[in-house]
Amino acid sequence: MKKIIFIGLLFFSLGTLFAQEKLPTKSVYLELGGPGLPYSFNYDFRFNQEKVDSWGMRLGFGGFAMDGESFFSLPVMANRLMGKGPHYFEIGLGATFFAFKQRQYDYGYCTNCVTDYDYNFILDVDGSPSVMGTMNFGYRKVPVDGGFMWKININPIFNNNGFWPLYAGVGFGYAF
Repeated sequence: MKKIIFIGLLFFSLGTLFAQEKLPTKSVYLELGGPGLPYSFNYDFRFNQEKVDSWGMRLGFGGFAMDGESFFSLPVMANRLMGKGPHYFEIGLGATFFAFKQRQYDYGYCTNCVTDYDYNFILDVDGSPSVMGTMNFGYRKVPVDGGFMWKININPIFNNNGFWPLYAGVGFGYAF
């Protein structure tokens, strides 16, 4: 019996010694601001599962509903991490699809009243649903063995009504 335990421990030790470390090429995180506009929950992954500093993609969703108003966003972005773990510079380009509904006020006695409000999120928006272009320049800290990750970014946004270079975001989550 002692021989079997010894051989088992030996194989376990050798397997652990020669096992390749799994790099944290995926992450899930909450981002306030950023391409999801007010906030979003995101899944980010690298196309090359062997390298953290490579091209990848993020997909997310965000939104709210209160007092007859609602907002839904869907950020999609290709991005690249550059650097050595755990510190990375992040760049990206993508689009955020969004839809909104605003409360309509009808006072009944007003003949020329406007009951439809113009919506804007930093930039004017022509209607709902709509698309806003997004860029990403920032810092991401991803532990080399996974775990708590965070990021801070400048996220210029643009659409057919203009360009706003100073929108920002901060995210917190888990890399695996």
